[in-house]
Amino acid sequence: MRVLLTTFICVAFWSAWASAAALRDRAPYLNTCRLSPLGKGQDDTDQVEAAITKCGHGGRTVFASGQYNITRKMTWDLVDSQVDLHGYLNFKPDPEYWLNAENTYRVIFIQDQASWFVLTGRDFVVDAHGAGGINGNGQTWWSYYGNRTREDGDGRPVSLTLSHVSRSVVKNFRIEAQPFWCNAVADSSEVVYDGMYCNATNQNPLYAGKNVVPNTDGINTYRSDKITLLRFDITCGDDCLAIKGNSTNIYANDITCRGGNGIAIGSLGQYADLPDIVDHLTIEDVKMIRLDPQVQPNMGSGVYFKTWTGSVNGSPPTGGGGGGGYVSNVLAKGVSLDRVTVPIHVYQTNGGHSGDKPSQLQFSNLTFTDLTGTSLRNTIVDVECSPAVPCPNIRFSHIDVAPPNGTAPSYKCVNVASEYGLPGCNATGTA
Repeated sequence: MRVLLTTFICVAFWSAWASAAALRDRAPYLNTCRLSPLGKGQDDTDQVEAAITKCGHGGRTVFASGQYNITRKMTWDLVDSQVDLHGYLNFKPDPEYWLNAENTYRVIFIQDQASWFVLTGRDFVVDAHGAGGINGNGQTWWSYYGNRTREDGDGRPVSLTLSHVSRSVVKNFRIEAQPFWCNAVADSSEVVYDGMYCNATNQNPLYAGKNVVPNTDGINTYRSDKITLLRFDITCGDDCLAIKGNSTNIYANDITCRGGNGIAIGSLGQYADLPDIVDHLTIEDVKMIRLDPQVQPNMGSGVYFKTWTGSVNGSPPTGGGGGGGYVSNVLAKGVSLDRVTVPIHVYQTNGGHSGDKPSQLQFSNLTFTDLTGTSLRNTIVDVECSPAVPCPNIRFSHIDVAPPNGTAPSYKCVNVASEYGLPGCNATGTA
């Protein structure tokens, strides 16, 4: 099953990559547009939009190095084209402007998230050459929220959103100081990210030792198929990768997570009338690195799965629950852990209360192999499935994660219908 899973997803990757390679090798573009920054204090938005309008279909757009000041929301509609982004799109550091719903897009349905920059279209390549990307000016946002409450759907913008994209590549891209999610891909297929750097690091000594950068996820996938994530280097205060509902045939390889919560499958089941499915997910060659606690105190999980309960508690984007669906055919392989809190975790009580109905969303066919490193707690595996839909076919092999000195490792399996590889992890409770 694992060989077939990896092979199937690799076919999807090579399909998208072959499309991009054909684009690079195509005949000369219809148009080539070249831009340079206008300079400090100048607004580059008009010239950027004009270049994309002229060269975004069948052409090539080349940005020279430097900072391009962007002062309003922006969409690039790209078809059979290439963008070489050697500089940074510098989104103005004005939280109150961006928090006005009229000044962002709402193209990501889940939790009504906002976006200030959207890529859409087909058969395109955006290459930042490891030297360009987005400046999100996140420090302004983190300090702004130092004494304010954050909530899902409150208008903090995703830095880079791909919406309704097919057969396209984003590569060698850097996002500095994302104020919220670094990336999102929604309603898309056959997309390759090859080289993505996100860095949400607080520089304000007032917040030293605190996680003042929550919700700065590396990427969220939603309603998308055949998505490939390669060479990600994510510094954040939340999920390094978040695989959300109706994400299928997802392949992630060579992922480095510096701080945050780890790799999440979920949360799922937030919308009572919309089933969430995650099927055929492979995650390989992952490093979890705990940072200096004065910089980022969190390093939560290696890989974790979460659903809402079966009861409805409020309404999205901040509440919800009661949604069904399933997660199946997941492989996590080659995960190196540096003092994480819970290496492998499954729970189905997100946003819930005592007495809630159990979740109806089932996890099955989950495989964890070649996990190494260290844990801050002695519970290495904590799999707590819903009693309404116990988890079948949960497999472990080569789990070599050391608990704190002087303690024995513990493996917890609750409502697991069938488990293989950890004899001490039974189907009824703590071993």
